[in-house]
Amino acid sequence: MASSVMRKVSIRSLSSHKLRLVLTVFSVVLGTSFVAAALIFTSTVSSAFNSIFDNAARGVAVEVTAADSQSPGVPVDVVDQLRKQKDHLGIDRLVENVSGPVTVADSSGNAIQTGGAPSVGSAYLPPDRGIGDSANTIVDGRAPTKDGEILINKDAADKAGLHVGSKTTVVLGTGISDPLQVTVVGLSDMPTSTGGFVGIAFDEDTANGYFSDGEYVSVVDMTAKPGVSDTQLRDAVHGALGDAKTVDDLYQVRTGDQVREDQKAQVDQFLTIIQAVFLAFAAIGLLVGTFIIYNTFSMIVAQRNKELALLRAIGASRKDVSRSVLLEASIVGVIGGLVGLGLGIGVAALLLAFTESQGLPSNGIQIGATAVIAALLVGIVVTMLSAWIPARRASRIPPVEAMRSSTVEPGAGSLRKRTLVGAILGVLGILALVIGGLGEGTGRALIVGLGALLAVIAVVLGAPALSQPVVGAVGALFAKPFGTVGKLAHTNAVRNPRRSAATAFALTLGLMLVVVIGTIGTSFKGTVNSAVDKGVTADFIMSSTNNGPLPIGVADTVRAKVPDAGVVISQAVATAKVDDKPIWMTAALGGSLNEVAVVDTVQGSIDVPGDGLAIDESTARDEGWKIGDPITLTAPTGDAVPVTITGVYEDSEVIGPRIVGAEAYRKLVPVESMRQAAPIWIKGKAGVDVDELRTQIVDATKQYLVVQVQDREEFKSSVSSTVDQMLVTLYALLALSLAIAVLGIVNTLALSVVERKKEIGMLRAVGMARSQVRRSIYLESTYIAVFGALLGVVLGLAIAIPLVRTLAYWGLDGVVIPWGLIGGTLVGAAVVGVVASLWPAITAARTRPLEAIVES
Repeated sequence: MASSVMRKVSIRSLSSHKLRLVLTVFSVVLGTSFVAAALIFTSTVSSAFNSIFDNAARGVAVEVTAADSQSPGVPVDVVDQLRKQKDHLGIDRLVENVSGPVTVADSSGNAIQTGGAPSVGSAYLPPDRGIGDSANTIVDGRAPTKDGEILINKDAADKAGLHVGSKTTVVLGTGISDPLQVTVVGLSDMPTSTGGFVGIAFDEDTANGYFSDGEYVSVVDMTAKPGVSDTQLRDAVHGALGDAKTVDDLYQVRTGDQVREDQKAQVDQFLTIIQAVFLAFAAIGLLVGTFIIYNTFSMIVAQRNKELALLRAIGASRKDVSRSVLLEASIVGVIGGLVGLGLGIGVAALLLAFTESQGLPSNGIQIGATAVIAALLVGIVVTMLSAWIPARRASRIPPVEAMRSSTVEPGAGSLRKRTLVGAILGVLGILALVIGGLGEGTGRALIVGLGALLAVIAVVLGAPALSQPVVGAVGALFAKPFGTVGKLAHTNAVRNPRRSAATAFALTLGLMLVVVIGTIGTSFKGTVNSAVDKGVTADFIMSSTNNGPLPIGVADTVRAKVPDAGVVISQAVATAKVDDKPIWMTAALGGSLNEVAVVDTVQGSIDVPGDGLAIDESTARDEGWKIGDPITLTAPTGDAVPVTITGVYEDSEVIGPRIVGAEAYRKLVPVESMRQAAPIWIKGKAGVDVDELRTQIVDATKQYLVVQVQDREEFKSSVSSTVDQMLVTLYALLALSLAIAVLGIVNTLALSVVERKKEIGMLRAVGMARSQVRRSIYLESTYIAVFGALLGVVLGLAIAIPLVRTLAYWGLDGVVIPWGLIGGTLVGAAVVGVVASLWPAITAARTRPLEAIVES
């Protein structure tokens, strides 16, 4: 019976305080909405890709490809060996194909932008010869039959404004030949065509000439004879290729199902990262929301002291009282979860609309049971946990004490214990941050992470004690211009330090993350700017507009067609293994890097001979290599390439950790795989006009479609722009926590005004004007907001500085503090305080003195 009565009391309490209910619900909604949006968005995209990959390698029983992406492919003699054993191995049909990267011009003569998707050229195989993806289905026109004709996937053609009969330009990834002038003779339907994928097909002889030297093929597909399973055929082919370890080092031998699953796994890995980012920011929102809900229920309980005491007096037990509060919390959690789910569906729909506009596939929004359950569960659990402590406090209030006052919040007593624990954790956190910041690498970064966690907990525990002196100092600044009103606002801001600290923490956490991310971003930009200013002497830097590799023919074209270019050096990337450990290196083709960059040599020389290898100090230290040491590099083809250490230089972000000689590079990287992955450095002849030099370079390389020419300042700006775009995305997500912070201040002040109604009425009765009441609320909110912002800035810097130092291992060479951002956040915090207080201040100013005084 008692529980039934308490349920009615809880429901009536919620229904009679609708505004309070709305404010509390919204503190749950934003966090749960991001949880729902993350799950719905990733499951929808994953479903779309999976439906596409279900068609990948269709009809293929077994596929053999090179294990390394830089390998030229599968040797023709290996294919011949398999063909001779077809009957013995159980192979029915065997098809080999060649392919390579290409760039295709659209109808306007500009490169088709793929959005990061592949752009691939291959050989056309008719349906009676092709298997799976190699069998193109022509939907318009015909197949290519000679050089100068291509078949292109219809999705790409539609996007590029191409049709049967269109003339266009194709640039081969190797860039050894000049850009090709071709005619579109057919359009194909490719079920695996996703996003901005571009797939063109030449006739077989032409493709072999472009993408193979006659010794390798890119892919070998097979079907199985009746009675032979895909797995049996895979095992037989694997055994026929030789020793198991050698085969696994050189080739991938997979069934069609494995090919599809591997492709799905790659997408799932990418989506998992996206989901993790969303859920991380959802966790931030929920953590901040937890403090707001805790604040809200603490104040609700304080305001209902008399009501709860009366219930205790007429027979309600402690459990009944705590259950009543928790029942209200569960109702708030369910409503918040449902509203959050709806908002999450809207956020996911907007994200999907954006990704569809960028060419990513979609089969319509997928709202699974997982998203629904997660939103409801998170909303209920977070709200119940947040309300648990206030519920316990409410149940422990003696009825007689509660009836004595309705405005004393339970538990607002001594802060000594929590402050002491906070101080101890703070000292430990500072020690961890200092120790972590004294070194670099993953281990040190983990120590910094531990220090950051301890520091955050220390702030949570110690903030109430800190609020009094800090808010006092801030209040002193406003004492003179605002006089008595400023002092009153200061008194209100520190009268319940627990509440003030919990309200400010929302802002503290958000601004801490802003400062940490901003410091990392500005430090990275500072590193790039410093590296370019100190390490680059070239006049121009050439790179690809789509962030992909440049054809190696670009450098040769500049040398041949730009008369004012004195030095043209391209850095080409190679991969290899040393004792089964993969490494990467660059080769300087066309001259010495000393001609276009400042490299501080420690030993030997970086003018590397053909079979030499120069290394930076970090590589020398980590690997234990020194001048004169012979090193054996294992190429992606399995060939051994011996080199000798000929130089050691200071670590350089400009030229990378290792420079290999040109002769060794050509042994490591076959012609079909040679692509210019790093920038091309150009220095003009003495006395040449740089503007004229730029014009000559642009005119000479326009035919390659994707070449961009930048001077040093433009190169730095492009890198900074990329970093800024990433930061803007992160800041947009962090706006979630800041939005919740504003909501928390509004919520706290609104309930605080209700709590202090009699007090405000007394002040109005003794002569305080409405404008003064409003001003006091504005200032109180500003004090709390600035306090939270100061804590966030200090905490953010304390974490960011040692964290950046640990990242020196990955290239960051110094801490650059974003003082402009920090100054802006402090000013913004004051603005946030004023904005958040507008509605509560107006409400307070409307308080009628007599009604407030007589209200019990």
